[in-house]
Amino acid sequence: MRVICNQCGRELKVENGDLREECFSADLVFGYFSRKDGAVHHFDICEDCYDQMIARFAVPVEEETATELL
Repeated sequence: MRVICNQCGRELKVENGDLREECFSADLVFGYFSRKDGAVHHFDICEDCYDQMIARFAVPVEEETATELL
């Protein structure tokens, strides 16, 4: 398994088939009323690029603390 950040192109660390660093993965199916009807997009963003992306949001992300990590 290979995981590559679509933003910066860095290959994320994988050991024995398990991803060993955090990654935001998106799978989006565009439906009716979009300019991409029927298109399916998949991408992965490393944690550094995720932080840069959300820093540009006009409305900040909602954040809470997880009590149990999986």
